[in-house]
Amino acid sequence: MPVNQNLSSFSDIAFQTAFVVYAVALILSLIYYGRLNGVIDARRQRSEATVNAKKLKASVAAHGVAGADSVSSADSAEGSGSGTGGVSAADLAKQESKVDRLGGMTQSLLWVAIALHLASIVLRGLAVNRFPLGNLYEYMMMITFGALLAMMVAMQRKEWRTLWPWVLTPLLALMFYGSTKLYAESAPVVPALQSYWLPVHVTIVSLGGSLGIVSGIGSVLHLLRRWQPKGKEHGFFGAVAKPLPSAKKLDQLAYRVAVVTLPTLGLGIVLGAIWAEAAWGRFWGWDPKETVSFATWILYAAYLHARATPSWAKFAPWINVVALSTMIFNLFFINMVVSGLHSYAGLN
Repeated sequence: MPVNQNLSSFSDIAFQTAFVVYAVALILSLIYYGRLNGVIDARRQRSEATVNAKKLKASVAAHGVAGADSVSSADSAEGSGSGTGGVSAADLAKQESKVDRLGGMTQSLLWVAIALHLASIVLRGLAVNRFPLGNLYEYMMMITFGALLAMMVAMQRKEWRTLWPWVLTPLLALMFYGSTKLYAESAPVVPALQSYWLPVHVTIVSLGGSLGIVSGIGSVLHLLRRWQPKGKEHGFFGAVAKPLPSAKKLDQLAYRVAVVTLPTLGLGIVLGAIWAEAAWGRFWGWDPKETVSFATWILYAAYLHARATPSWAKFAPWINVVALSTMIFNLFFINMVVSGLHSYAGLN
């Protein structure tokens, strides 16, 4: 069937607009991240001021009337937070309110961008009268959409908003690369991909990849947080890590997403093997794509096993990071450099 060029153009415009909105959201999330850093410092100053005031009250309590002025000063310092360089409760509340509004604006922008992103995928499919997973550009559209939607669903609580700069930066880089270096004009797929297995197999694999990206980012941030514990940050990386949730919460995020990633990728590999038998007459041929995909699945299984084993738990996040790296290697090097039966993107 002929390609609808109007719908194809609208798809490109929607994708480009989504990219711009994501970029604006990234800028807002960075401002939010920086201002939250200031709020955390103010909270800690106020907490320290309160503790110092209580110590002062305790030290002068035994002096009776003679220490009345000191006790009065301690009460004043404890109430306002200004006696030891802290901030007042009213100022802190106002500062927190401004930061919360900024975080809410970022969330709203992200929902708009995700809606535009979805529209670009749907319009691309309508333009070519097929499921939009026939080349690497379309696959990149799908995998970035899946990762961002998964993060939006998982990060509704305020404490997770600090992860947005860490998520948006790599995903925007993928979107930019996909829309420039990997862009392909709307066209029918090659005969080998004209199968009902295409939407089934590739959709599940792309969903597994999206979840794997989310889990991998969680482990990377967990390792950063473990190096810079909450309340004990130091140096440049300490300032960078300060607004992040605790290492325990980041580890839980990575683990819970990986629990879904493992069976999703496994199902995608099994369905791919069934399609391979129908298309090429064999279930498995150790094609480079098949081999690296299977290795990635093994790494996720190893991560979950290591995390459940006390003696290996501290090494588990590193395994998850290696799994993420293997997935990225599979996406770029295997698809674009190594020649194989899965090199269908027209880049080899």
